Amino acid sequence: MKREEHTFEPVYDKNSEILILGSFPSVKSRELNFYYGHKQNRFWKVIASITDYPVPESIEEKRRMLLENNIAIWDVIKSCTIKGSSDSSIKDVIPNEIEKIINDSNIKKVYTNGDKAHRLYVKYCLENTGIEDEKLPSTSPANAVFSLDRLIEIWKEKIVSERDV
Repeated sequence: MKREEHTFEPVYDKNSEILILGSFPSVKSRELNFYYGHKQNRFWKVIASITDYPVPESIEEKRRMLLENNIAIWDVIKSCTIKGSSDSSIKDVIPNEIEKIINDSNIKKVYTNGDKAHRLYVKYCLENTGIEDEKLPSTSPANAVFSLDRLIEIWKEKIVSERDV
């Protein structure tokens, strides 16, 4: 296992109200230099569905969809040792400074994409942000327990209903 660095910036602006955190970019995402780059990852389909947008193809379309819906995304980990894309192999974590986004935006709610992101956030970031996260089921293709329809249903129930409050 070798040490890997997170090489791309978070997506957010001063109007971002919710922050969705992953654990660390997959090999494919690191190659493409953007979030959720693996074709089988369902993140972009889920976000498109809950925001009533067409599924974005380009990085610019993905960025626009997020920002137009006041959604920020980043990952908990700045660098770590990892085998391929395996969250279970993550060691030697150096976390991102999540509080920077929170201080530079209008973030009211933090969601974590999967159990590993949740556990890492609680361990490394919660004390600095002071915002409890809400764990959502992972959009990773490795999370075969959840169909795309079920992921959309759960994410929509959590994110959309809480934004309407």
